[in-house]
Amino acid sequence: MRRLRPPLARIRREADAARRLGLPRPRPRRLRLLRARPPAVAGANAGADAGTAEAAPRTLAEQSIAAQSRLLTPVSPARDAKRRSLRRLALRAGLLLLLCLAGLGALAAHMLLRVGGEPRQTPVFVAPGATFAQVAQDLERQGLIHDADTFLLLARLTESGGRLRAGEFLVDASWRPMRVLEQLTRGQPVLHRLQVREGLAWWEAGRLVEQAGLGSYASFERAVRDPALLARHGIPFDTAEGFLFPETYLLPRNPENDARPVVEHMLREFRKAAREVWPEGLPEGGELARLVILASIVEKETGQENERARVAGVYANRLRIGMPMQADPTVIYGIGPDFDGNLRRPDLENARNPYNTYRHPGLPPGPICSPGKAALQAAAQPEHHAYLYFVARKDGSHEFSTNLDDHNAAVRRFQLRKR
Repeated sequence: MRRLRPPLARIRREADAARRLGLPRPRPRRLRLLRARPPAVAGANAGADAGTAEAAPRTLAEQSIAAQSRLLTPVSPARDAKRRSLRRLALRAGLLLLLCLAGLGALAAHMLLRVGGEPRQTPVFVAPGATFAQVAQDLERQGLIHDADTFLLLARLTESGGRLRAGEFLVDASWRPMRVLEQLTRGQPVLHRLQVREGLAWWEAGRLVEQAGLGSYASFERAVRDPALLARHGIPFDTAEGFLFPETYLLPRNPENDARPVVEHMLREFRKAAREVWPEGLPEGGELARLVILASIVEKETGQENERARVAGVYANRLRIGMPMQADPTVIYGIGPDFDGNLRRPDLENARNPYNTYRHPGLPPGPICSPGKAALQAAAQPEHHAYLYFVARKDGSHEFSTNLDDHNAAVRRFQLRKR
């Protein structure tokens, strides 16, 4: 039924007229607009309507009250009771829904805030490209979280699924899932310390890598002998010896226990240090190989900072005049990992050792250790002098000589014991 709203001005006029006549103003509790009566039709219909209709009021007030009575009427009590019942039903349904949501929220909070177990730190490896589902399953398998699906839901709710970081992370079983999630998405990966000092052969560096838990010795050896890896880094030898730069490294652990990433990192560090030694560009061709070999010999002969360039000058003088290098460290390197620390006369006379510079002229076929930056600098800029010999003093420094007689006297003085 169409509802009508009488004009406000007309209602006020009718109310004023009723007040002047002393008539009560109707106050219905709830009014409903009725459809207006159609106008009377002339003729027979008009006569019929006139016979049945009430007599039209003659005064203005009576006409106003009659119009309001026709247009406005109170809502029935039955309909009002029905509406109150619907309101109560909607209120009960809303309360029930709130209780259900509160229960679900409490259950979710219990699952998300529930700790994994007793305090226990466990390394968790996140491989590059790993999905959140894979990591969640690994966490549940190790007892660090209770439910992988709930952990995935937490990642979605916090929009952390795309921020998973690769590396090794320490996770405690007593942590709540939110803290575990923050560790994997915002925490710093665990870095392991690897200290490789100057003068180590590749097999000695490989043992240090294995001890640091950064890869197996076998994988390290495979990497330093890999022809493709050597070619990519421009190494003209059969191994990466001499190019495994000595440094203190902080490196992530490889979950597959493969030391190849460590080897590549050390090779990159060598290139970085070499660019500082040769800022205008690395020597080309065999010159770089020759300088690295010489630097490795210098590194093994002396640990004195102020002697490196002088020792490099001694070997540069010997090479210039065609004199044998006669460097004990090259012979020792040729013996290999089995060297027992005692260099004997047969070792110096063994011509089958390609690194025996007493029997083979010129430089050995390759570097004999990993030289540091100072040794590389000494090989690049050797000291100019006339020395051809040197012998170690008791304090670790060396006595240099220009001729064999002075050298033998220095040997007797500093090396041979008087009976």
